[in-house]
Amino acid sequence: MIPKFLELGYLSFVVAGIPLLSWRTMRNRAVRSAPRTALYASAVISQWIAAGLGIAVVFTAGISFSRLYFHSPRAQDFALWALAVAAASLAIEGFFLWAERRGWWPQESDLMLLLLPGTRREMGWALLVLSPTAAICEEFIYRGFAISELHAFLGSTVAAVAIATVAFGLAHCYQGWAGMFRAAVLGLLLAWPVIHLGSLYPAMAAHWIIDAAGFAWLGPGHSRTRTRIPEV
Repeated sequence: MIPKFLELGYLSFVVAGIPLLSWRTMRNRAVRSAPRTALYASAVISQWIAAGLGIAVVFTAGISFSRLYFHSPRAQDFALWALAVAAASLAIEGFFLWAERRGWWPQESDLMLLLLPGTRREMGWALLVLSPTAAICEEFIYRGFAISELHAFLGSTVAAVAIATVAFGLAHCYQGWAGMFRAAVLGLLLAWPVIHLGSLYPAMAAHWIIDAAGFAWLGPGHSRTRTRIPEV
């Protein structure tokens, strides 16, 4: 009884709790005046705490990691799926950027623009700390735990992927409606190799590539600045 209660409790936290925390963060005006590296550090710590809680539940409830899609695919399949999903996601993100510039898509939220790196130090944080953290933690939480547990409770892969995808989109509410929609599309693409191969690793790699490219290339495009990153 207790293990099942823990599973349901953490699943509820993933589906509803994390989006609620994201919404509260979005409404906190102090966030907009905090140093960017402090925001990065806070996001990294928060994500590892959330993932750590999930790992604790996995061990306590006796859930096998193979059930959560921690399975190593063939190297060829890993590379193919990671690059294909990353390429498709970046193409879609590029389309949204193109549409935004023409006024056909809502502009990026002020809070999201505030998070874009503006110095070399901040870019280092974004590429080497924030991006891999999001890739590992969010894939474990949303494509690993959430899809696996939702499938176990609902008996439907389609329903499990749909709910996890919506929750992933809502967790990015600080990016505004347009950002939530993009995140949901990204989540759906990242779920593809997980379901097809039964492995989280290609999704983690693709997620890292997408976030890193977003900070290094698409991010400056969203902020409408193409200036060189200054030395610090």
